[in-house]
Amino acid sequence: MNILFVYPTYPDTFWSFKHALRFVSKKAANPPLGLLTISSLLPKEWNKKLVDLNIEKLKKKDLYWADYVYISAMSAQKQSAIEIINQCKVLNKNIIAGGPLFTAEPEYFGDIDHLILNEAEITLVEFLEDFENLEPEPLYETTCFADIKKSPVPDYSLIKASKYNSLCIQYSRGCPFDCEFCDITALFGRKSRVKTAEQVIQELENLLSIGWKGDVFFVDDNFIGNKNLLKIDLLPKLIDWMQANGHPFTFSTEASINLADDQELMDMMVKAGFAAVFVGIETIDEKALEECNKVQNKNRNLVKSVHIIQQTGMEVLGGFIVGFDNDPSSIFQKQLDFIKESKIVSAMVGLLNAQKKSRLYKRLKEEGRIIMDSSGNNTDYSLNFIPKMDRQTLLDGYSKLVHNIYEGKAFHERAMQFLKDYSPGAKQKTKVTFTKFMALVRSIFIIGIFDKSRRYYWKLFIWCLFKRPKVFPLAITYSIYGYHYRKVYKNVA
Repeated sequence: MNILFVYPTYPDTFWSFKHALRFVSKKAANPPLGLLTISSLLPKEWNKKLVDLNIEKLKKKDLYWADYVYISAMSAQKQSAIEIINQCKVLNKNIIAGGPLFTAEPEYFGDIDHLILNEAEITLVEFLEDFENLEPEPLYETTCFADIKKSPVPDYSLIKASKYNSLCIQYSRGCPFDCEFCDITALFGRKSRVKTAEQVIQELENLLSIGWKGDVFFVDDNFIGNKNLLKIDLLPKLIDWMQANGHPFTFSTEASINLADDQELMDMMVKAGFAAVFVGIETIDEKALEECNKVQNKNRNLVKSVHIIQQTGMEVLGGFIVGFDNDPSSIFQKQLDFIKESKIVSAMVGLLNAQKKSRLYKRLKEEGRIIMDSSGNNTDYSLNFIPKMDRQTLLDGYSKLVHNIYEGKAFHERAMQFLKDYSPGAKQKTKVTFTKFMALVRSIFIIGIFDKSRRYYWKLFIWCLFKRPKVFPLAITYSIYGYHYRKVYKNVA
């Protein structure tokens, strides 16, 4: 069998880093880990090829070659996925599809030959058994959750690694919390299911074997869902492996804010090589936190929690949401003040949207407030429900908020305030590479000469070069991020 994996394009969002990637000559942030895992579940004797539309075009010769086309997608990739499906249908190609998009709304994709929903370790295995017996069904789904200790090492032989800014692996699935707006617990459950430390290290060895050294993203929705197991199993072994291999990687991941409550865990993560963590702050309004059941963020000093993580030596990237029913008209200024005080440089602010598998969608549906499907992109000024706040007031407030966060002066001053006291904890490769040198040169020309924020770029550049030279590369990285954020919000505003 010839199997063609196709990964749809992402829209231009704060999360894509599309405009930042050009500085380092990369095409995409991360490869499609789900499809790489699927590849390892298929028979070894089958021929496999990956076309990631975020880095290359889908050619007719690839489709002609394929016996089956396998598509996986997130909700934000829906439009691109539909275009791929239409291309396949024109050529009468058999399509297999799975992943969050298709699991959330399978009824929308009735023309696909085989929908493999939920977790492939269960449903794809069932499909393959039926396929071998020449009796494959059009739909495979399950209410069970997979034992990911049996999940295979992803097939990284399929990718063009040099096209990606970071590679990725997974340690756990599921989250112990149950935020109303989030669909993770519906997709993966509230129990944090984990791989063994040996599995993770085997996957890291796999990355080394293809010549990768650099950033590795743990894609877990909440890396610290099982703190005790992290501290007694994975992190001690990961620390030893990193030391034995000369610290070839720098890690980042996602975690809940209660990470700040466990100093031992933070210290171990830093020692293991974790340099950054994305934290869902969402809102600083207690009523809104109560509304969305963000219990881990309630009744705590969120600014202090962020600073604790930063002082340990890890960057904090923050996620923020506006549009909750309990949001007061002052929420936009409150969010702005918090971001400034917390010194979160990469603050990702989006509008609330109701994903189909979330409890929020169910509640709003019952209240008659759902007006359309979510685009999956919370930065494109679309709302798929009727908000309690006046719609135009909400959109205007959001627009003003992102403008004040990402505009040149505010962004560079926040970066400077953060870098004044920040000392990275994780050991990182400081060797100047050609890619890093060219990123610096491009930033000088693109931001330092032609961008409207060039004055603030040079202020940060000169200050950091003479006052904090150890974090100078990070200052340039932030300037590039800021350039990307401004490009995105100006394109969609």
